[in-house]
Amino acid sequence: MATYPDLQVDPEDKNLVILQSLICLLREKNILSRADIEELCDTVKRRASDHASDPLPCQMNGARAAATEVAQIGDYIGRKYGGKHRRPI
Repeated sequence: MATYPDLQVDPEDKNLVILQSLICLLREKNILSRADIEELCDTVKRRASDHASDPLPCQMNGARAAATEVAQIGDYIGRKYGGKHRRPI
């Protein structure tokens, strides 16, 4: 079985910069809605909190850091671009 590297959040990480920029660009062009970004935040948070049933292996510290990072991106995009929230189910 393959081992996965220890994931750590580094604000200087080029992958993080690319991901942040891509999400912002997709929202700016209305390809992603605010509701889509909220769903992404919930999905990442769920992976971090329910590690036992996560179908894709990841390290807990990395998953928690990812959940925090996605939440920050979602907050920023919500303030900058606005949009409609998801409808409660």
